[in-house]
Formats: sequence, C-alpha cells, structure tokens
Amino acid sequence: MTEKTSNGVKFMLATKGRMTQVFDEKGTVAAATILTAGPLIVTQLKSAEKDGYAAVQVGFRAKKESRVNKAQSGKPFRVFREFSLEASSQPEAAASIDVSIFTPGDIVAVSATSKGKGFQGVVKRHGFHGGPRSHGQKNRERSPGSIGGGGRAGGRVVKGMRMAGRMGNERITVKNLKVLQVDVASNTLVISGAIPGSPGTLVEIRGN
Repeated sequence: MTEKTSNGVKFMLATKGRMTQVFDEKGTVAAATILTAGPLIVTQLKSAEKDGYAAVQVGFRAKKESRVNKAQSGKPFRVFREFSLEASSQPEAAASIDVSIFTPGDIVAVSATSKGKGFQGVVKRHGFHGGPRSHGQKNRERSPGSIGGGGRAGGRVVKGMRMAGRMGNERITVKNLKVLQVDVASNTLVISGAIPGSPGTLVEIRGN
C-alpha cells in the first residue's frame, strides 16, 4: 500500500513506547506518547516513466542478512513501506531519513493498528444500554434487542446492523497531533495525545 504525503519527505515509521506527561513554558501539562522513530533507509525509487507513479520505498527495523530471501537480497529490513512523493522531492537511493525532518510544533497524522479486543457484545462494542433488569428480565440486561421484523426490510436483518462481533485490531488514523519533542541522538519523538495500539506497535507518521 502506498501512503500519500503532501509536503516533501515528512514521513516516518516508528515503534510505539509508553505514555508520559509534558509541561510547556506556561506550566500546562499535556498527555503525550513516546515513539522510537527510524532511521529509515531508502531502498527503492519509483518513477512515473517506469512504474506509473512517483514514490519512495523505505526499509525499517534491520534484520540479519542471512534471513533475507532472494527477492529482497540487499534489503535486510523487517518492514517496508511506500510513500507517494513528487518526483522533484524524492531523496536519493540508500539515503537515511531520521527524526530531524520534524521540528517541535509540527502537526502530524499518525496511523497504527488498534488493540484487538476479541469477540464482544453490543454493550461494549457499540455502547448499547441493554435491556431493563425488571421482573422476568434478569437475563436481558446486555442483550441487543430486536434486530429485524416489524415489516422493516421484509423481515430480514438489514445490512449494517450493529451487532456483536470482533472489536479492535483495525487501522486507525489520528489527525492533528502535535510534535512536542525531537531527540535526534536517541531517534525519539514525543507526540501529543494517545496513539492506537499497544507498546511495540508499528506507527506511521505523516506531516500535514
């Protein structure tokens, strides 16, 4: 999958760490998430003439060369991503991209896979109130209620009906988060707010 970016090479892959608190100059506290980001290595450049679109492929999380198959020979990375770029803004092949592309105050969008919560009922999954716990109703307080009938859709269950099912484990994008701190020496970014996923989750960061 190719991600689109709007302003040059402002994108990054990172690993989610713990949450923390950050105080600004006025003493106001803000919740934040610590990310171990990059560095990324440019593994391939794609052009409109040869591939039909302009993009850059990057590798993240190095692995042993002995564990790389022939198709990925010379690219010892665990994670590969493509980012769509203008041809004029493409970096050079084998170039390294680190957190220095961001500065405190930048507004970014962050994408990650949310925590999986397994098969859940409608109360937890959709926020249903459930049925009353009155006389003869003690086993219906977390039930979904009627899902069809009443002449609606010919007695069938309509498409999109909110029901019990698997919850979480979805790609979530959170926009308009602010970069609070950048540490090039430790490849660390501190971004405001909460980010989907558990510690260790792969995170994609794109500048707005």
